[in-house]
Amino acid sequence: MMLGPSELMNSRLSGSEEALATLACRRIETVKGPHLLIGGLGMGFTLRAALAVLGTEARIIVAELVPAVIAWARGPMADIFGDSLTDPRASICTADVVDVIQSRSSAFDAILLDVDNGPEGLIRKANDALYNPRGLKAVRRALRPGGVLAVWSSGPNPLFAKRLRDAGFDVNEVAVRATTKRRGARHVIWFATKSEAARGAKPTSQSR
Repeated sequence: MMLGPSELMNSRLSGSEEALATLACRRIETVKGPHLLIGGLGMGFTLRAALAVLGTEARIIVAELVPAVIAWARGPMADIFGDSLTDPRASICTADVVDVIQSRSSAFDAILLDVDNGPEGLIRKANDALYNPRGLKAVRRALRPGGVLAVWSSGPNPLFAKRLRDAGFDVNEVAVRATTKRRGARHVIWFATKSEAARGAKPTSQSR
């Protein structure tokens, strides 16, 4: 699926979207019954990867702004989504993830964002409210102590890493393969942990 020259969805480039979930879940694996918020349903790679690694007590909310995407998932894409949309651990809501974040306090152990090609409102300018200083403070309020914000991006963005640190997060930047194979392009995922010790910390970079 394309938006002008920008690729929004590609079933062949699922590796980094799956990593968004698996690596985020790894960071909260000691939490019993974790609550997750996923921004953007897309083709369901992140949701299915999270369900595959989480236990029976986990709860996931997927906030998808576009009703047609949900209808697409339950219709023409039903075979790809499998039983993920009916899994009792997951609830799919037609909502702006910005509104969900701003309406919750200490509600989530992890917030996973894959609503743009990076920390800019490419698809929808209003999504800038997720990535600017005010939006990141709202994310921090919505997270429980030790909670993790994971943000997918098609490429690096040093200014965003700085904004995360300034908002009080401990930042880890990870380069992951775009595909499930060990070759090809890399994407970037930021893992930002809610930690009072994070202020002034420098980000680290990894590859996967």
